[in-house]
Amino acid sequence: MPVTPQKRKAPFGAWPSPMAAADVVARSTELRHGLGQMALDGDDVYWIEGRPHEGGRNIVGRRDAHGRLHDASPPGISVRTLAHEYGGGDFTAASGVLYYVAEADQRICAWNARSGALPTPWSPLPESGTDRFADLVVDPPRNRLLCIREHHPRSGEASNALVAVTRGAVTTIASGADFYASPALSPDGSRLAWLQWNHPNMPWDGCELWLAELDERGTPTAARCIAGGMQESIFQPTWSPDALLYFVSDRSGWANLYRWDGDSAHAVCPMAAEFAAPQWVFGESTFGFASATVAVCAFTSGGFWRLATIDLASGELNGIPVPHSDIAHLRVAGRKVYYRGGAPTLATSLIELDLDSGAFATFRGPEPHRLGVGIFSAPEPIEFPSSGGSTARGFLYPPHNESYTGEPGTRPPLIVISHGGPTAAASTALDLKIQFWTTRGFAVLDVNYRGSTGFGRAYREALNGAWGCADVDDCVAGALYLVARGSADPDRLAIRGSSAGGYTCLCALTFHDVFHAGACYYGVSDLEALARDTHKFESHYTDTLVGPYPERRDLYRERSPIHFIDRLACPLIIFQGLQDEIVPPSQSESVVTALRAKGIAVEYLTFADEGHGFRHASNGRRALEAELAFYARLFGFTPAGEPSAAAVAAP
Repeated sequence: MPVTPQKRKAPFGAWPSPMAAADVVARSTELRHGLGQMALDGDDVYWIEGRPHEGGRNIVGRRDAHGRLHDASPPGISVRTLAHEYGGGDFTAASGVLYYVAEADQRICAWNARSGALPTPWSPLPESGTDRFADLVVDPPRNRLLCIREHHPRSGEASNALVAVTRGAVTTIASGADFYASPALSPDGSRLAWLQWNHPNMPWDGCELWLAELDERGTPTAARCIAGGMQESIFQPTWSPDALLYFVSDRSGWANLYRWDGDSAHAVCPMAAEFAAPQWVFGESTFGFASATVAVCAFTSGGFWRLATIDLASGELNGIPVPHSDIAHLRVAGRKVYYRGGAPTLATSLIELDLDSGAFATFRGPEPHRLGVGIFSAPEPIEFPSSGGSTARGFLYPPHNESYTGEPGTRPPLIVISHGGPTAAASTALDLKIQFWTTRGFAVLDVNYRGSTGFGRAYREALNGAWGCADVDDCVAGALYLVARGSADPDRLAIRGSSAGGYTCLCALTFHDVFHAGACYYGVSDLEALARDTHKFESHYTDTLVGPYPERRDLYRERSPIHFIDRLACPLIIFQGLQDEIVPPSQSESVVTALRAKGIAVEYLTFADEGHGFRHASNGRRALEAELAFYARLFGFTPAGEPSAAAVAAP
């Protein structure tokens, strides 16, 4: 029998790890957002791919009919729309032509790489202000694109519209609502569906599905709202091959698939699961059609995504056995299914699935980790009691290293992660940043606090009016739960988060005395400043999460850590991109100034070339190494083989 090598004992946190910060960043396509939107054009498959080592630019990749991989976008160009600030829906392709939004000037361009010609600008420069385009859809009979335009005047709020773009001209075809998304053209080009909504709603709060006939010039007529409203969210209107309109609605409390029969909508396969993702970005897709009678879909239950077919006549759902538990950007072409898939021990990759054989293969993604899957900590789904008799959820990643174990009688330090959004969810896809910690002897709890998606509308709405309270309580409760069951050291508890998760982090450190350290990435410290200064898409988001502003200014002040710095007494490290338009640097700087005036240990790292989220490899490495050095100083261990604290961070 083979003999299992005995593990060496070492202090938790100080284990020599096979995963350096540089390794994590260098393999960043393994992270959840390295590979994005997919599109099909005949036998060609296209996708968005981030390139951290090329200045963080995005390219469009293509796999041709022979299985060869190419860069489909022009050299040196970054493809990325800034609509809604978060983007998505950056490109489409038809008949070998790629239509994309150039990040530099936000114009739509057309390019056929095989022709050898230069890219051709399609959208004109506006007479004043700037235009941003997203959700591009080709209308072949009329030789035009249908898409969303977000116009930014020189001053004042942006305006959004559904437009048609022909070469050199833009025509508005629907306007008047605050927001538009998801144009869907029927197979014969005679009908157009789209989504629209108004302040104060976010699209997952409530939006409307509109349907119109198109006349011979392509102008919508007899437009009417056929589903949705202030309390019903609609996702991904899509036409079937036999020209029936399908969409996802959460009218039952769960986001399920519906079919419009011309007079009303009917649930195709009602179940306590979610067939939608929160529409933070344009172009999300969770279902498609193998034929007029069979849909292929991805849905989430209990925090895990699954793949299935649905018989559209009977509503029968049949699971498709695949190893992926995080599935997005699903596209279907006949008996072939394409999606981005990941799992706790599988890097996020682009997958092709054959429905007939059940065989699947990766066609774009990183090579398997050189050290094998045995180095990875697998998530344990846990539920734990929280405030008000509620139950919160999360994924626990225990410390794991093939060569080391903790010293007898000791417990690991714990890092609690509060995800961003806050309307989002913890992913089960392999996240090397989590494994960076677990291979060193940290336990990590990724919390799906109240407000997270994938658990039904009621769970998501449990955060309404309670942001800064319920989410914080759940993170605190998770840490205390793991201490009580002996899974974490009660004297070495840390919390980290980015954006909205950074706000939860700051609130937990300010209003509770549980954590001993915090790492805040571009987090919100002043809710009033956020309500006043943020971009249009989120300008009324806090009306639902906190209360209407300025009518409930008292709540905004009560829940803003910046007004209670006297209560914050534990060390903090803050990371901030100086180009951030969503959470401006002033939010971080106010906390740093106040803490330094108090004499509280605070480290502040800024990145001049970053916005909301870090896209450059060198910056990602510096931030990760600085955070490790920060915990090492506080928790009393020496990182094995890492740069010194002085080399990566300065107080």
